[in-house]
Amino acid sequence: MKKLKKTVKSMVAEAKSKINEINAKEAINLFENGDVIFVDIRDIRERQKLGFIPGSFHAPRGMIEFWVDPDSPYFKDIFDSDKKYVFHCAAGWRSALAVSTLKDMGFEATHISDGFAGWINEKGPIEFKNKK
Repeated sequence: MKKLKKTVKSMVAEAKSKINEINAKEAINLFENGDVIFVDIRDIRERQKLGFIPGSFHAPRGMIEFWVDPDSPYFKDIFDSDKKYVFHCAAGWRSALAVSTLKDMGFEATHISDGFAGWINEKGPIEFKNKK
């Protein structure tokens, strides 16, 4: 087995040490706040199978840096707002890495530390239709 310089676990721990986190219960309390945009970075198949936070914006993990950068040809206007951005994935690992990278770019966001799984456990509202 190859030995890596960094493991995913260590990269996530490093990311979490420098970003803002909230848990699912805190995120649910922000759900009806019009100044918050929930950003779901899970794969579209995860959204279709498990549902998603109503009103959340789907931004695939592989495109997030490009969609946030105003100089990118892939920039999305939704990321040009003074609102608070709350990112999530399934368990909080991918979103921690994404938010850390975005912070390095100068984009401020937080993420749900226990992810969509935590949202489900805390009985947060969920939709099941395919919506972007």
